Amino acid sequence: MTSSQDSFALVIRGGRVLDPESGFDAVADVGITGGTVSVVSATPLRGERTIDATGLVVAPGFVDLHSHGQAIPEQRLQALDGVTTALELEAGITPVGAAYARAAAEGRPINYGYSTSWALARMAVLAGAPLEGPPDTVLTHLGVPAWRAEASAAERARIFEHLSRDLADGALGIGVLAGYAPHLDPAEFVAVAELAAEAGLPAFTHARPLVEADPEVPVDGAEEIARVAGQTGVHLHYCHVNSTSGRQVDRVLGLVERCRMEGAEVTTEAYPYGAGSTAIGAAFLAPEFLARQGIRPDSLVLVGTGERIADAARLAEVRASTPGALALLHFLDEDDPALERALLFEGTAIASDAMPLTWTDGRPDPLTWPLPPGALGHPRGAGTFSRAIRRLHRESGKLTLSEAVARCSLLPAQVLDEAVPALRRKGRLRAGSDADVVVFDPARIADQASYVDGTRPSVGIEHVLVSGTAVVCAGSLVPDALPGKPVRA
Repeated sequence: MTSSQDSFALVIRGGRVLDPESGFDAVADVGITGGTVSVVSATPLRGERTIDATGLVVAPGFVDLHSHGQAIPEQRLQALDGVTTALELEAGITPVGAAYARAAAEGRPINYGYSTSWALARMAVLAGAPLEGPPDTVLTHLGVPAWRAEASAAERARIFEHLSRDLADGALGIGVLAGYAPHLDPAEFVAVAELAAEAGLPAFTHARPLVEADPEVPVDGAEEIARVAGQTGVHLHYCHVNSTSGRQVDRVLGLVERCRMEGAEVTTEAYPYGAGSTAIGAAFLAPEFLARQGIRPDSLVLVGTGERIADAARLAEVRASTPGALALLHFLDEDDPALERALLFEGTAIASDAMPLTWTDGRPDPLTWPLPPGALGHPRGAGTFSRAIRRLHRESGKLTLSEAVARCSLLPAQVLDEAVPALRRKGRLRAGSDADVVVFDPARIADQASYVDGTRPSVGIEHVLVSGTAVVCAGSLVPDALPGKPVRA
């Protein structure tokens, strides 16, 4: 019971408070002490410090399940988009213990966490990739054919040793980049799923290609997810269902819906853009693969140089010379209804697939702010969540504000909260939840990043708190704020 005499370390005063879990939606004060929300009160509260939220929305901080941009500069851009927790789950990393230790030593502006990486374990065992190398080792090795080869029984055992050790060390699940090794034995995917199921954790999956895109694939990517979820009982998370489904999204979502009705646990995520980004050497960016999808080489743009790939010969040349270079892939018109259907599918979480920045003038000190010239990236790393609220709520009215906020906060937290207790305190705004809070102007919130300027921060995000510490204050980044904490299983 809270009396009018109680005082809190911080009070967010007079905003429209949204808690998507309980449905609470009213003007109220939020009292915060010690990194935790103490109370949400319809009567005024006293605080040592106050934030005036009159006319603003006060909501749980956004949770990004799919963020490859895990360094300080990338996380700052995400904080300015309302994100308070950014997790690397699709690709993952190994060893996770070293990744958590590195992030803790450097500090992070927002919360962080990792799955273990099936792809990187394979790269280490089959292609000699360094496990203590830079964080972008997975991206730089995607175009190396050796990691996609069939593994012997002994090699597979070594791969699974990496995964098992990481699961024991707090990994949030297993990241499975099946789409980057599209012709591997399906039995290996089943074995990975069984390992995740045994640990009681999800497998975060970039699906194999659909048969429409690659008729020679050993199993259709969507059907494999449905089949393996039912066969093993694993929770399979279908990463960026928009980009891996493209114009086949209705077939894929129908399959997911039937799978759920039969009792399998398959969750989905999507981002509100018609272009993806990955290493130019990825298997599915080979010229012949693009042709099967009806995509031309000039749909690809190199992030570092801005070069639009002219033809198949140039694509082959770039893939051979710089296979780890990041590229944008324009796969769908952003007004195509298929993209909206992916975003609005029942239970779909918003997730950015944020990429590491490309630095054309050398990597600066990570604490440098504002970002210096030469920082390039996909706009989803800076604008995904503001864009989702702008498009799905304010402009189209397809979602209520509470529904849009839920897809950015509660739904992604619920993907993990059965297996990861720390997520039960995130994505909600109620007494006892973590004080990870975003305060935004519903009339102004919008993305500003574009394919030309991918690092332009969003607008309308007025305050962002991580464990009660301000990371964004009055619309500006707080440069010395590094309160991010690890999220571990």
